[in-house]
Amino acid sequence: MILRFLAALNFVPFFFGQLATADKPIFSFGVIADCQYCNIPVTKDAKRQYPLSREKLAKCVAQLNRLDLEFVVHLGDFIDKDYSSFADVVPIYNRLKADHYHVLGNHDYEVADESKAKVPGVLGLKECYYHFVRKGYRFIVLDGNDVSLHAYPVGDPRFVQAKAYHAKLPKGTPEWNGALGQAQMKWLKKNLIEAERLGERVILFCHFPVYPKNVHNLWNAAEVLDLLQDSKCVIAYMNGHNHAGNYGALGYQHYVTFSGMVDTTETAYGVVNVYKKQLVIRGVGRQRNMMLPVGSSGD
Repeated sequence: MILRFLAALNFVPFFFGQLATADKPIFSFGVIADCQYCNIPVTKDAKRQYPLSREKLAKCVAQLNRLDLEFVVHLGDFIDKDYSSFADVVPIYNRLKADHYHVLGNHDYEVADESKAKVPGVLGLKECYYHFVRKGYRFIVLDGNDVSLHAYPVGDPRFVQAKAYHAKLPKGTPEWNGALGQAQMKWLKKNLIEAERLGERVILFCHFPVYPKNVHNLWNAAEVLDLLQDSKCVIAYMNGHNHAGNYGALGYQHYVTFSGMVDTTETAYGVVNVYKKQLVIRGVGRQRNMMLPVGSSGD
């Protein structure tokens, strides 16, 4: 139904095996999701090849360094578990010549309780949610572990609050998701208002999806969606977490789940080329190519 509505507006997403776009983009940025490295034994036919992620990431960084990129973002779950895993992959990611950012995922907190508070710092984060601006675009990085059963030690008041929060959710809601807290929601609303006032377009990054409806979605996905749908400046929301990848559209907004790098022996990452009228995602490995028309409700 959504695609029929978009088709009537001449606003349909396109998926291609090969993309032919000759024009130079306004700028480009790299996107990686779910490196999820851990040096643990796995069978050759295992779906998730955890130890191979270090090699995949190194090859990815080498390739991205050949491109003219404004920045690179990793969409969370940089490791699978164990704080020591960071030492193996953080230096590789930091070889990137372009500015590079992290989004926090649930597996990034699969470390001993005494190490949980150190996770943002080891990834170079001063804040767990933040924003930055590039060439008329505001990029908003959300922290889906704000309300979480992973990010805080057992017994921490925030863990206790998250336990109570989860208990009120529908039976069967996965514990491995999370939610944006109310302070972060107010911060997000303020950013969207400011972006609209300044005439900026907005792309959001989060580890957890909010649309389409899926078992991987934020616990308060509906609340976040309501806020995003009220904004005229939001054009895309990009996330990881669901390693298979996914896509949905609501009005003029694109919701893109990037494929997980850790799955299979094949890599997965993409480069997003930003044009005035479209976002063109050129995928590598399991990440598919996508052409996403850009508009706004004010056009």
